[in-house]
Amino acid sequence: MQLLLNCKQAHQMLSEGLDRDLNFAERARLKLHLSICDSCTNFSNQMQILRKAMRKLSLDQPGAVEEVKK
Repeated sequence: MQLLLNCKQAHQMLSEGLDRDLNFAERARLKLHLSICDSCTNFSNQMQILRKAMRKLSLDQPGAVEEVKK
């Protein structure tokens, strides 16, 4: 297993982290990559903003999420 992630792997891991808990090694590798890569840090921040917006939307308008799925 390589220690450093490339950007594609970091993006994939960030996406997976939204669906499941990353293990310690995955979190450490991702944190290391984010500490040296501004682009992936920006991507991570954007993903968090989108996630918060979707949560707020679902709380404000409970039927809105079902409408988006159609």
